[in-house]
Amino acid sequence: MACVGIKLYIFDLDGVVYRGSEPVNGAVETIGSLQEEGNKVYFLTNNATMDRQSFVNKLGRIGIHVTADSIMTSAYATALYLVRSHPGARIMVIGEEGLRRELSDVGMKISYAPDKTDFVVAGLDKNFTYKKLTQAHRAIIHGAAFIATNRDNTYPVEGETIPGGGAVVTAIETSTGKSPIVIGKPESFALTLIMEITGMTPAETVTIGDRVDTDIIGGNRAGVQTVLVLSGVTTADEAALLKGTSRPDIIIKDLSELRNNLC
Repeated sequence: MACVGIKLYIFDLDGVVYRGSEPVNGAVETIGSLQEEGNKVYFLTNNATMDRQSFVNKLGRIGIHVTADSIMTSAYATALYLVRSHPGARIMVIGEEGLRRELSDVGMKISYAPDKTDFVVAGLDKNFTYKKLTQAHRAIIHGAAFIATNRDNTYPVEGETIPGGGAVVTAIETSTGKSPIVIGKPESFALTLIMEITGMTPAETVTIGDRVDTDIIGGNRAGVQTVLVLSGVTTADEAALLKGTSRPDIIIKDLSELRNNLC
């Protein structure tokens, strides 16, 4: 049975649905049952390293079958933000192929000439170098605006975390003295966009995530119901101390507990 009043389920991915290439306990079964019942199931991730089709393929490999239309990444949200406000802009990308592809697909022009760049867009870049930092620095000093896909400090993989996109963003910010426009969670642009696309209200929406500083604070700001899962970066001890806008409505171990606690 569907949860009364909830029609839109928005799941974070890393640390919630999977860690690295391994599904989190209960994820496949829970998401599958929600889909079978006709609920709107979307995925909202700050991970800007892959394009949406790559996430479709990754989810398919663990038994979750979706289309690209149900996935909102901070890379795609950044592309939509730019195409709405600055179509055809020249973009210097400090990030990986997924980010470049999403920007190119909406008509943005990729540029690496510091004096011919309108925006520097930064996210997680596993090949980040001093040369790239210098290019971004020069572009911003020449007047390019600075956009961060997200400011996540860490990124969960199997059994550990690695530095996240926020580490790259902070290096550029420190170098230039310029703070970026942030598109990903906890900012509301992407979450609000999903509700706009689906026609759902905050009262009909729940967001499920593992990061307090992005998923929970962002969901609380947007007025949707929030669920914190402890399968990612937040520990049970940390969750017990949460207060105010950092406090989720529900705390669960992993997605196997979602239905019993939410419905």
